[in-house]
Amino acid sequence: MNLLLPGLASAYLLTFARVGTLVMLMPGIGEAMVSPRLRLAFALLLSLVLFPVARPLLPGGAGPEPGGAGTALIGVLIGEIAVGLVLGLSVRAIVAALQTAGTIIAQQLGLAFAMTVDPSVGNQQATLGSFLSLLGLTLVLAADLHHLALMAIRDSYALMPPVGMPATGDAAAFAVRAIARSFTLSVQIAAPFIAFGILFNLGLGVLSRLMPQMQVFFVATPASIMIGMLVLLATVGVIMGVFVDDLGRFLADLGRA
Repeated sequence: MNLLLPGLASAYLLTFARVGTLVMLMPGIGEAMVSPRLRLAFALLLSLVLFPVARPLLPGGAGPEPGGAGTALIGVLIGEIAVGLVLGLSVRAIVAALQTAGTIIAQQLGLAFAMTVDPSVGNQQATLGSFLSLLGLTLVLAADLHHLALMAIRDSYALMPPVGMPATGDAAAFAVRAIARSFTLSVQIAAPFIAFGILFNLGLGVLSRLMPQMQVFFVATPASIMIGMLVLLATVGVIMGVFVDDLGRFLADLGRA
């Protein structure tokens, strides 16, 4: 039995390499505001739960043998970490669409210089972006999307089996699609405010031509903020619904891939 312990430990290490990386980047649970000890404990427990699923897929069926080559083990270990980074950062790109949309909205409303510390990333961001990010994380947990994320971690072994380094072309194409999807989602979310900004500035241009003596800037800034906030109040439900649906479809696609 003791001869099997090194093989089991190596197989568990390979499982933890992928699962731990994905948990650290997982929406909701992998946020910077969550204690690192809690994230580490959750990753260790989840790795233990998924170990029976991952072990048969490892090279050699039951994981590296006790006398196996250390170079092969290190190669598979690096590959598992790379797979976790590719999948985890792709999901993070979708979540970051809220921050990008918040920045676009703040620029359209004249609030781009209103900055605050975003606890989800640990640095200063546009206040509207921080608000949308925190609201999005709340809805991720309220809508049980973290359950889909856990199932996606389990199904990732079918999407990218643990055979070493993933194919560079496939991984790059997957990441590019995720980033393109993130920017598309951010523009869709901010579309009402982009249209509002274009129409509002066009109207101000016409007004300045009709009334040259009027101080347009002093009238435009308060009006832009007030009307923009009313538009945000009217559309925030639709905005967050679009985000939750798109993130849910992305996580479900990972499981079906």
